[in-house]
Amino acid sequence: MDISFKCSICEQELEVDASAAGSSIECPACGSSISVPQPDPALPVPPPVAPPEPPKEEKHFSVPMHEKAPPQALIQKPNRPLDIVAKDGDKTMRIKTFKRTECVEVGKDHFDEVVSAFLEKVGQTNIVSINPINYSYQELGSRQILTDFGVMIVYKG
Repeated sequence: MDISFKCSICEQELEVDASAAGSSIECPACGSSISVPQPDPALPVPPPVAPPEPPKEEKHFSVPMHEKAPPQALIQKPNRPLDIVAKDGDKTMRIKTFKRTECVEVGKDHFDEVVSAFLEKVGQTNIVSINPINYSYQELGSRQILTDFGVMIVYKG
């Protein structure tokens, strides 16, 4: 229960917890030290009000029954993760990343040739996926942040 009272100096309306009755506090408005009065026993203590409970609903659920065909699984088993598939096979999964900036020599872009040569070396049957990537880096000369692209290749090797 809270005690409501006014500051005797500035008439500021204050409210404190009943456990602070009889103690001295500082008024937040004027800064003067005032004592918290005892709660008035003549005032009725309101009982705690509980929120009303919502009405209960009856829910009727039905499960579909199929007589002729066997029931189908509604939740299908997910595909096995690539790392487990790699352990089962005779070849391990590997990742190779090519950044375009690493394939530029004296102003000539060799990105396509480097990636193509790698793909030929690995072979089409061993390639699991080819994923484009975007990345940012800071150019040392101009100290600008530049955005470039590359490719990440997942393969069996």
